[in-house]
Amino acid sequence: MVLTTTNNIEGFRIIEYKGLVTGLAINEQKLAAGFSVTKYYKAVKESIAIVKEEAFQDLAVNAKKLNANAVVGVKVELELTASNYAIVSVTGTAVSVATDK
Repeated sequence: MVLTTTNNIEGFRIIEYKGLVTGLAINEQKLAAGFSVTKYYKAVKESIAIVKEEAFQDLAVNAKKLNANAVVGVKVELELTASNYAIVSVTGTAVSVATDK
């Protein structure tokens, strides 16, 4: 599955637009209070990396449900709530692509 922020994929042509797809993930572990600043930022960074990967996997699963083999125009949104939960949402257009060759 090709996922890209661009509206096209070099060397491929879009055959069919399947529709909008999203992926959403929220970390399930609240970051503990009392971290040192360094440990806090490290924990936030690790949490975001995990949640971002989960959101992209969710996006790909939802695109496959539409029989797409790529998602173009991907937009990533990140929110860190006041309760220190990381939320990542990704949105794009599911498409079917074929090589130009």
